[in-house]
Amino acid sequence: MDFFQKLVARIINNDSLLCVGLDPDPSRFPPSLLEDGSPILAFNKSIIDATQDLVCAYKPNIAFYEAAGLEGLDALKKTIEYIPDEIPVILDAKRGDIGSTAGAYARAAFEIWGADAVTVNPYLGHDSLEPFLDYEDKGVFLLCHTSNPGARDFQSLQCHGRPLHEIVAHRGLEWGLALVVGATYPEVLRRIRDLASQAWILVPGIGAQGGDLEKALAAGLNSEGHGLIINASRSIIYAAHPRAAARELRDRINQGRRSAPLGGRQPASPSPEEELTLALHDIGCFRFGDFTLVSGQRSPIYLDLRLLVSEPEVLRRAAQAYAEILKTLRFDRLAGIPYAALPIATAVSLQMGVPLVYPRKEAKEYGTGKGIEGYWEQGEVVVVLDDLITTGGSKLRAIAPLEEAGLEVEDVVVLVDRGQGGGDELAEHGYRLHSVLELKEILEILSEHGRISTEQRDGVHAFLAGRNHSG
Repeated sequence: MDFFQKLVARIINNDSLLCVGLDPDPSRFPPSLLEDGSPILAFNKSIIDATQDLVCAYKPNIAFYEAAGLEGLDALKKTIEYIPDEIPVILDAKRGDIGSTAGAYARAAFEIWGADAVTVNPYLGHDSLEPFLDYEDKGVFLLCHTSNPGARDFQSLQCHGRPLHEIVAHRGLEWGLALVVGATYPEVLRRIRDLASQAWILVPGIGAQGGDLEKALAAGLNSEGHGLIINASRSIIYAAHPRAAARELRDRINQGRRSAPLGGRQPASPSPEEELTLALHDIGCFRFGDFTLVSGQRSPIYLDLRLLVSEPEVLRRAAQAYAEILKTLRFDRLAGIPYAALPIATAVSLQMGVPLVYPRKEAKEYGTGKGIEGYWEQGEVVVVLDDLITTGGSKLRAIAPLEEAGLEVEDVVVLVDRGQGGGDELAEHGYRLHSVLELKEILEILSEHGRISTEQRDGVHAFLAGRNHSG
């Protein structure tokens, strides 16, 4: 029986997705236990005796045993031997090194310590993982997105238009690995489950780390109501009554499993707005940090929609979205605002077969000296196109020469409304604003699909709320 067969058998037999982490810290032991000849082993035995009919696996973290020296390593060996054979053991070692060293780590995990599975680190690539995969009856869990606050320092960095953790998940599936995704980032867990519908996922972060169990279950359960191994360590092993704590958590997990829709959760098809938002994000149009906008405002997010000019497929999608709005408006021509909106306006013009003009940023000092490029007739109605709006100032400045030339302007259409008063300013001058997307909507979509953290989303929301309140 291989690791995953053993795991499924325990899940069925104990009706449990609970994995208890055996992470002994002698500084937290009662004084009476420290008098034992092998306090770590004695502590672990008490936890195993109290919980073995409530768990699907145990997960000792090797660091706690290494920290106790030879005595600790001896306790690790004897702890794994003490665990009943039918309960799988996941050695949490997060190994990753060059091939020969990785081979030694694999032998240690599986042949010396006797673990059924091990956690590994992806950083050194496939050849560092092959020695573990050579043990075909064992489980290998690849770190994908961890539960600690610093996970986003590297794991959410954009790489070829995708968060790094998504690429890790994709490669892990290609290599036949299970994954580790922390419960403290449920939006990432949901995205990984959408990408890996039947993968086994080890989920740390429940309990002392503050992960939301219900959100993790809703995000990560597969179509059969399992696929997750929910780990808890300190909240159980240091509880006043470990068995009661384990039973309570096991029952909460099962309640979440039972409330899932029959047949499992299926990823909903993304709406056109979601598809466009994700495409814009994945080509780098949304950046998070500290930026100064054209308006002079400082912002924790910067929208660089000029990148559309280099991405024809995404530009085509954006043009289609503009066209859906424009179909409802009355106009004779389009007017694109230089410079970011010109390629967008051109794409929309081609999409709809509608003529285009545009006001120059500076009037020509040579030739005809025209301030507007293209053909038009006085009295025609033009709809103004731009990429985004913060305040309405730049739109009003672009509208002025159009009206001076005898054109009429009633509507302004943008791809993104940052929601910072631009629409109100235009309305005060008699113009209607239409937007394909609103920034608040973008933030929700990116968070829901795991492209940004909840902290990033909430930070921009707080900024927008503060600007709108102060305005």
